Amino acid sequence: MKVRPKAKRVVGLTGTPATNGLMDLWAEFRLLDMGKRLGRFIGAYRTDYFRPNKMNGQIVYSYKPLPGAEERIYEKISDITISMNAADHLDMPELISSEYTVHLSDDEKRQYDDMRKNLILQMPDGEITAANAAALSNKLCQMANGAIYTDKQEVIPLHGRKLDALEDIIESMNGRPLLVAYWFKHDYDRIVERLHQQHIPFSRLDTEASIRRWNNGELPVALIHPASAGHGLNLQSGGNTLVWFGLTWSLELYQQTVARLWRQGQQSATVIIWHIVTEGTIDNQILEALETKDKTQSALIAAVKAELDK
Repeated sequence: MKVRPKAKRVVGLTGTPATNGLMDLWAEFRLLDMGKRLGRFIGAYRTDYFRPNKMNGQIVYSYKPLPGAEERIYEKISDITISMNAADHLDMPELISSEYTVHLSDDEKRQYDDMRKNLILQMPDGEITAANAAALSNKLCQMANGAIYTDKQEVIPLHGRKLDALEDIIESMNGRPLLVAYWFKHDYDRIVERLHQQHIPFSRLDTEASIRRWNNGELPVALIHPASAGHGLNLQSGGNTLVWFGLTWSLELYQQTVARLWRQGQQSATVIIWHIVTEGTIDNQILEALETKDKTQSALIAAVKAELDK
């Protein structure tokens, strides 16, 4: 903002202008027009176009647009805004989204339910606790994936359901390249251990050399973390299938990671996105939130509330 007045012309480009809702637009247009259209202060913008939605006392977790606010905001910014969908202007491949559902055993489901109901999981070596809704969501995601961090940051394996599913998907690929997105570090460690056991060549895409090998078709399996590889990488030359081993609440990271394969230059006629989902867990709520493009924080709070209400 300090150097903005020195620029006579500014063009802002983004593939995700309002990933978590219309509130995101204020900062972007504040930079473009110095507050001419949506106001100079975020507080006034909230007052004019939103009302508190989910609250805990005086703490507001999310805001809901007032009736007609979306149309008014679009009208305000319409003179300097153009929206173009790649699918409308480029020859994009078909995007196919599928679920691979796995099921917990009775004992595994009982452990999950204990954590969900009590915010405490009793383990032989001690207790694992969740202090609040965000921490509980994090713990439940870990348990759905198959392992959990203790309060001392030690890893306790719980099940291998998703690892079995991933192995099944890799086998069904018959040697064709597969991109695997993981979320927690213990997910990565357990995936690597399983790939080593099955003698499956792989690499994490975190160097120019590994990315080059993927795009040259030399890797049957490549591992990526959405936060580090979700933006900017061109991976469409290496394959057309992505597996989500662990889901993320962030719609932006999700969309950007999918766009590593589903983009201009993809040679396949289809791009296939697999989601390994543990039935009866928070995975279902996360996937639903991503599909409905819900706001990250409000979806998280609602999902945890739904879990507790059970």
